[in-house]
Amino acid sequence: MTIDFEIHRRANLVGSVWMVAAMAIFAIEDVLIKLVSETLPVAQILTLFGCGGTVIFACMALFKRERLFSRDVVSRPMWLRVFFEIFGRLFYSLAITLTPLSSATVILQATPIVVVAGAALIFREKVGPRRWIAIVVGLIGVVVIIQPGSESFSMLSILAILGMLGFAGRDLASRAAPASISTSILGLYGFLAVIAAGVALSFWEGIPFVLPGVETSFYLVGAIVAGTTAYASLMKAMRTGEVSAVTPFRYSRLLFGIAFGVVLFNEEVGLSMLLGCGLIVISGLFILWRSTSAATVKS
Repeated sequence: MTIDFEIHRRANLVGSVWMVAAMAIFAIEDVLIKLVSETLPVAQILTLFGCGGTVIFACMALFKRERLFSRDVVSRPMWLRVFFEIFGRLFYSLAITLTPLSSATVILQATPIVVVAGAALIFREKVGPRRWIAIVVGLIGVVVIIQPGSESFSMLSILAILGMLGFAGRDLASRAAPASISTSILGLYGFLAVIAAGVALSFWEGIPFVLPGVETSFYLVGAIVAGTTAYASLMKAMRTGEVSAVTPFRYSRLLFGIAFGVVLFNEEVGLSMLLGCGLIVISGLFILWRSTSAATVKS
């Protein structure tokens, strides 16, 4: 029994380390994309970023001898996943390039809260009144951050909210996707969706692509490597430890995102952001705790 407990505890510890690493690398990806956006149009960034990720995940799938295309790939949940991937990537990329990185990162952390609400409404998962209260509190945290109606409110803040909603829709669609589709294939079609988002935005804006310089190319390649590495680390975390043990460490992305925003881009973190951030984290952790408690009772 003691040996089993020690193995179990070690697995959760390793999984938590993988999760923190994933969140740190995701934050680095955001920084690099924000730097690239100083010289390249967002549409071009999305297109090139998508191409790089597609190649990497295609190579991973081929290395594992997985089929790149199957009937399950064109199932309705996968079409919905692609749509929300495009939606989320497009607006979140615009958010981190046009708004402070710290605020966009904080708003993104409301994604799990919206996923729980969506699961209750769409998949009819049972969510008690306490978790609904926590969901409302988390959403209030988002409102506190963007401060609608105040002098500091910016319509650009809506970009991060739209990106967050897109990623929540993607996560919900992923839960409904056929189990036969591997992580590599999900990543492949996710990055194909990013290409589609970039192409669609380029037609909308009508801004011509430009030849990136050496420094910009270096940042862009770094963003691609960071994005795929973070995604793989996230999957490793979720498959190493228990979901309830490793998921809370998702919020470490807040620390990295805010720190990078302050140190690298001289962003200011006001009281409203700290208060909103606290509401989002507390409500998210409470929802996770209640979900874990309910699962334990059922078992």
